[in-house]
Amino acid sequence: MSRRRQTIHKTEKLDSRYASPLVSRLISTVMKGGKKSLAERIVYTAIEKSREGSDAVDPLEILNKAIENTKPRLEVKSRRVGGATYQVPVEIAPDRQLALAMRWIVGFAVKRKGGLTRGLASELKEAAAGQGNAIKKRDDTHRMAQANRAFAHFRY
Repeated sequence: MSRRRQTIHKTEKLDSRYASPLVSRLISTVMKGGKKSLAERIVYTAIEKSREGSDAVDPLEILNKAIENTKPRLEVKSRRVGGATYQVPVEIAPDRQLALAMRWIVGFAVKRKGGLTRGLASELKEAAAGQGNAIKKRDDTHRMAQANRAFAHFRY
């Protein structure tokens, strides 16, 4: 029997402009210090900027494609067996895939020069094209899981 607490799943809220739970979650990821209106303004502007130069009709098409491209399928978890610690590759739950993808996109957007709005727009555009820092991070995570697949039999 697991000693962990049961996770409480909250109902997904929709954002005001696009009525999308994905955008709402991105706003929450961007938000710092409870300043939701500022985070909304940053995300909505970044979505509009990322659409410039593309022929996408749906405003969320680039965002959906970027998140889908950035989601990792596998990751490694540390597991102690007989005094040794092994990096064991495990599949990731869909909710965690989404959380990691958003965290990576926003994290690398913050590190870019020129402000968060411009950084988020360019990171979304690059991730949708299959390039950029968030995609590199996903590939590194997959590469590490692939390198340690010999220890897959230590899975829980």
